[in-house]
Amino acid sequence: MKYAPRKVYIKENGSYTELSYKEFCSRRETDRAYADKLFIPVQGCLIETEQTHYVEFYRDKERWRYLKKIDADNSLLSLEAFESGDDNSIDFIADEAVNVAETVVHRMMLDKLRSAIAMLSEDEQKLVNAIFFKELSEREWSSISGIPQKTINDRKRKILAKLKKLLEK
Repeated sequence: MKYAPRKVYIKENGSYTELSYKEFCSRRETDRAYADKLFIPVQGCLIETEQTHYVEFYRDKERWRYLKKIDADNSLLSLEAFESGDDNSIDFIADEAVNVAETVVHRMMLDKLRSAIAMLSEDEQKLVNAIFFKELSEREWSSISGIPQKTINDRKRKILAKLKKLLEK
């Protein structure tokens, strides 16, 4: 046992009797009947209990230990972490996997790309849409549009060069 309980409560004659821990230890050494008795800790005391209550108590205790371990492994927090009053609570909320600056730059680049695509001719937009958004191959777009695959390849390269110039402005 990691600590000495303040009191020990044992069942005698159908009711609980309070003993000091020293008294309990001396009784346990002299009386073999105490070897089979089961106790659970409650508020710094040991209380004798039946086997069903003993098993249930330690099953619940083990479950809470397991859940706390899972929470710690997954970096989950309880509300108590926020009630502690320290100013570091917001640090737990921040998602370090998301870089806000990168997200903003990415969205700005997408907006700029959309604007540049809007400046292309209708045929150029159809080709960009088919190859890059619908993910069709040049060969598939060739059979759909009736334009030779080599011509589609040449147009695609020219469109990409045009988009690059528009994005660099």
